[in-house]
Amino acid sequence: MNRLIQPVTVRSVVPVGTSPGGAGVPAPPIRILIADDEPALRGALADLFAHEDSLVLVGEACDADQAIELADASRPDVAILDVSMPAGGGARAAREIIRVSPATRVIALSAFEDRPTVLEMLRAGAVGYLVKGSAGQDLLGSIAKVFDGGASLSAELIDGIVHELSSQLRREEIEHQQRAERRGEIDRFLSGSGVTMVYQPIVDLRSRGVVGLEALARFHSLPLRPPNEWFAAAVELELGVQLEMMAITSAMTGLPRLPADAYLSVNCSPRAAMSPILRVLVESSASRMVVEITEHEAIEDYAVLAAALEGLRELGVRIAIDDAGAGFASLRHTVLLRPDIVKVDTSLTRNIDGDGAKRAMTSALVSFAEEMGIAIVAEGIETREELDELVALGVPFGQGFYLGKPGPL
Repeated sequence: MNRLIQPVTVRSVVPVGTSPGGAGVPAPPIRILIADDEPALRGALADLFAHEDSLVLVGEACDADQAIELADASRPDVAILDVSMPAGGGARAAREIIRVSPATRVIALSAFEDRPTVLEMLRAGAVGYLVKGSAGQDLLGSIAKVFDGGASLSAELIDGIVHELSSQLRREEIEHQQRAERRGEIDRFLSGSGVTMVYQPIVDLRSRGVVGLEALARFHSLPLRPPNEWFAAAVELELGVQLEMMAITSAMTGLPRLPADAYLSVNCSPRAAMSPILRVLVESSASRMVVEITEHEAIEDYAVLAAALEGLRELGVRIAIDDAGAGFASLRHTVLLRPDIVKVDTSLTRNIDGDGAKRAMTSALVSFAEEMGIAIVAEGIETREELDELVALGVPFGQGFYLGKPGPL
């Protein structure tokens, strides 16, 4: 353990002022609150203050809760807080003490000078920072400074904080600039500029006939970024639903050029699926639309989402669950949302011809789908061997580079 505060006798460290009673009358002593979970340190501080006529100890606390309670009752002039004490630490204690006793000045006491800890305490309202083991004279001097309205930080610590804050401001400036640039690009996409749609065929694995096409957005911006990053950026800017609706609208312009018996599949986050705008968009072509629920965002309320999807089904829209088998979330979607189509994730399809575990998992999904009356589509088929294995397992539909790459209609 670090050395305790080294007691010294320093008389008149705190300047003697003039009380309201008249010139030359000593000012009342500075009222001190100590909060630290080390009884020995509290005892050493109490002993130090007992030898100072200009100071009076009004309370000792062993955790943040007790410190806040004592501060509310005694309204000390200065509170000396251990940064790592129980019940929330010094930062919580400092915030709450300043809230209940705004005139109290806070000095942080720590075992070391750690810049993040210093910054946390300063943000919480501390105006002084001392390392345990400092000389008693340093503590008394700090009390005098903060009581007089100043701050008590070492020059080295101030230099470090200034550097840290300037670096943080620079980072925030860069982040703000990047955010503005992303907003500008997304606004451009929302206007219909810089976005094209490509379509990947979904085929009957036995006849090789095209049964549907999945629409995929491609964003043209430098530097190039994958579509999922643009959709994620739009969500951060609270434009996620708008960008998805724009993509679906663009995808549907290709419907007249699709084979008459083929459906159009569009990707949709749970949030977008619950938007009334989606119902309006797909209503005119509902019988040819498949809405694929993606995992771009967590589902907060399955009941609300299920009700929204049921409204789409009433129009004739079919519902698909994307990436089945990729994780617990997609399987939960399948059980709770009762989709019309389940798409087997690429991670199961890849090299399935040489992996017994993947074959077993896919076979189980096929059995489940047959039992529930759900169509299965295997994604990411890239080789003849994968295709043959999927057909042997009873998977009826699939898509992937082996069957057709995404491209313009």
